[in-house]
Amino acid sequence: MSAEIRKIATWVEETHREIGREISPPTRKAVSVAVIANPFAGKYTEDLGKLMEIGAELGALLGTKCVAALGIRPDQAESYGKAAMVGENGELEHAAAILHPKLGAPLRKAVEKGAALVPSSKKMGGPGQALDVPLGHKDAAYVRSHFDGIEVRLNDAPRANEIMVAVAVTDSGRPLPRVGGLTHDEAEGKDGLR
Repeated sequence: MSAEIRKIATWVEETHREIGREISPPTRKAVSVAVIANPFAGKYTEDLGKLMEIGAELGALLGTKCVAALGIRPDQAESYGKAAMVGENGELEHAAAILHPKLGAPLRKAVEKGAALVPSSKKMGGPGQALDVPLGHKDAAYVRSHFDGIEVRLNDAPRANEIMVAVAVTDSGRPLPRVGGLTHDEAEGKDGLR
C-alpha cells in the first residue's frame, strides 16, 4: 500500500428507538476512518496522482471494513458515502484527489454494484474536528429514505501533515422514513437514479 497509515478506526452505530418507537430491526451505519500522512503537505504539487492511487487503496480497504463491521454480505449494503478532512498544511484539492477519481470503483466492488454516485464531502480541519460523511442509496439516488449522514471525529486527527479519510456503509435507511419517494424495494439500480 502506498498510503502511510497512522491509524484506522471502525465502528457501527445502531438505532434501536426513535421518538419513543422501537426500530426493528435497528438501522445500522458503519464508518471506517484512516488517518494517513499527506505526501504533499506544505508544498504545491501539480501532479496529485499519488493521492488518487491512495484513494483507490482506501476505497477498497475502508469499504471492506465497513461491510465486515456490519456482518453482512456485500450485496446487502444499501447506502454509502465518503469524506476527507485535510490538516492545515494541506489543501482542499488533496481531499478531492483522494475522493473523486479512483476511490469509488473499489468501494462499489466492496458493496457489490453501486450504480449511484457516492455522496462526498471534504474540508480542512484539525484534531478533534467533526467530519460529516453524507450517505445516499448505493444503486438509486432517488431513494429518499437513504438520504442521511454520519459524523466522525478522532481526538488526535488530522494533524497538520495528515489527511483523515472516511467511508460509510449502511444496511438500511433512516429510522422511521416517511417523506415519500422511491423505496429501497422499488429501486432498479440501472441508471443510478431509480
